[in-house]
Amino acid sequence: MFDVVSIGSITRDAFFDASSFPLVSDPNTPSREGFLLPLGDKLDIADVYFTIGGNAANASVTFSRQKWYAACVGKIGNDVAGEEVVRRLKKERVATKFLPVSETLPTAYSVLLMRNGERTILGYHGASNEFSMNDLRLKKLRAKWWYVSLSGESEKMYKPLIAYAKKEEIAVAVNPSGYQLMHRRNEILKSLKDISLLVLNEEEAALLTGIPFSREREVFQKLDALTSPGILAVTNGAKGVTVSDGHRVYRAGTFREKKLVDRTGAGDAFGSGFVAGLLRAKITKKNIRTASEAHINEAIRLASANATSVVEHRGATEGILTRKEADAPRFRRLTVAVQAV
Repeated sequence: MFDVVSIGSITRDAFFDASSFPLVSDPNTPSREGFLLPLGDKLDIADVYFTIGGNAANASVTFSRQKWYAACVGKIGNDVAGEEVVRRLKKERVATKFLPVSETLPTAYSVLLMRNGERTILGYHGASNEFSMNDLRLKKLRAKWWYVSLSGESEKMYKPLIAYAKKEEIAVAVNPSGYQLMHRRNEILKSLKDISLLVLNEEEAALLTGIPFSREREVFQKLDALTSPGILAVTNGAKGVTVSDGHRVYRAGTFREKKLVDRTGAGDAFGSGFVAGLLRAKITKKNIRTASEAHINEAIRLASANATSVVEHRGATEGILTRKEADAPRFRRLTVAVQAV
């Protein structure tokens, strides 16, 4: 049996240094700026870098580097990109024998235009869009934990996956995509009682509850009631995270990053790092209620350390910490404020 299985998207990622691209003002974007790409023109790229990505791949690398027996399950194409995905995951000692291969669609692909640590992503779902329950050998995927993060059409798998995990007493960590939150919000809400860890950012928490995050207390009260006895983690980038186990609220900042290189994969690094921390404490579906303050403090520390290291590197998997790196002096201390609900 696996310690943890990651189920979701797998992509081939291409990073392009777009620092020479002209910028234009755009009040409709979070940064208020956008790239100007003149139609019919040619723009030089200063550097290019290829790697793997996608929620399932990113999380599985965390689990393996933390010395857990991990498998990655997501659909790839019968192409060179798919072969490279398998090669890289095997190098990370992630089990790949349950990766379904599409004969009709290529491996999902992302082009990331990078500038000063920020990026614009051009994404193609490819084979991930036809990832379905028919691709899974569920009896072979029994584990202590599942890490589920579905995108595109594969979100249709969510309900039967949660039902199977409940039957088999598998603890499930869910990091829903924005697409899933918009299209299957009620389905997610109804499933929360069967989830052991829900990871969201503030915008996603507001979208799921229908409550502005400026009313944070109400957001947590609603989600706490629905996730009991599970754990809820709501991140806010550089500001840190707020976690609730239904009894206590934990607030932590972040580790100081040496240099912001690329934010890609930070969310997956945090969520998978949190699960890795719970695995250290031997927390599973059967004993989730026994997770102590010390257990959750350690999960927050490991998750935050992992996310910090990832943003210091280009690519979603390059900065993922090994167990030795996560326990190094730099990441040993993170202040966590705890108060009763």
